[in-house]
Amino acid sequence: MTVTSPLPPRTARPATVAAPPPQRKTGLRLPFSAWHLLLAPLALLFAVPMIWLLLSSVMSNAEINKFPPALWPSGIHLGGYRYVLGNAMFPRWFANSLIVSAVAVASNLLFGSLGGYAFARMRFGGSRLLLGLMLATMAIPFQLTMIPTFLVMKRLGLIDTLGALIVPSLVTPFAVFLLRQFFLSLPRELEEAAWIDGCSRLRVLFLIVLPLSRPALSTVAVLTFLSTWNDLTWPLIAINHDTQYTLQLGLTTFQGQHHTQWAAVMAGNVITVLPVLLAFLAAQKTFIQSITSSGLKG
Repeated sequence: MTVTSPLPPRTARPATVAAPPPQRKTGLRLPFSAWHLLLAPLALLFAVPMIWLLLSSVMSNAEINKFPPALWPSGIHLGGYRYVLGNAMFPRWFANSLIVSAVAVASNLLFGSLGGYAFARMRFGGSRLLLGLMLATMAIPFQLTMIPTFLVMKRLGLIDTLGALIVPSLVTPFAVFLLRQFFLSLPRELEEAAWIDGCSRLRVLFLIVLPLSRPALSTVAVLTFLSTWNDLTWPLIAINHDTQYTLQLGLTTFQGQHHTQWAAVMAGNVITVLPVLLAFLAAQKTFIQSITSSGLKG
């Protein structure tokens, strides 16, 4: 007779406890980043001079010279704009500034690309020393090179011509350095594949490298246009005749020793600022992208 041992009692499984539903965070959620609370007042602070310039351009001379100055125009006075646009030389000054800036931008894009690519991809004797000397010139203030530049332009017979404004700006060390830094961030494999297919260095540069470097090229173009368009010191030294004045130099003629047409000065400054502002807004995204990517490699 077999004796069966009793089965062990079954232990009851603990009942599963349902997880409590996630609690929703209560509080004020902003529809924008919290950084905007800091950046918006700073942006407004930097915009105050531009707003004051725009308001002053539609004031009368009496309102501008009033003390304390009026914060808001009593009406829209377009006398300053009529004075500026009615000046027979103003279109000539605008064209001179446009010619000088356009040539400077085009030459910096061309020569800066050639120099930057040579320093980034080609190894030759003294390349590092030459690059260091070129970058050292960026630390020299213009006041020290002003007289030698004037003497060179005088020997070339370019004083009192637009050539005196164009030649010193044909290429800048900043353009070469910025494009070099951007070229270093591009992969070499793309260029090596083109070399295998039989492309020369110039074809690689113009057909492969430059199309990929649009952010850096846009940055060089905007900064070159900005510095050339707003330059006053060098045109004041190199130009004597009013037919060769740039826009910045021509605006100084509205300021006399005894009487100044401040409404005209403000209106002229508004017209002068517009091309630079439009150029910067058009290239804003590529400008930021270039600054961030050009510092990846040293």
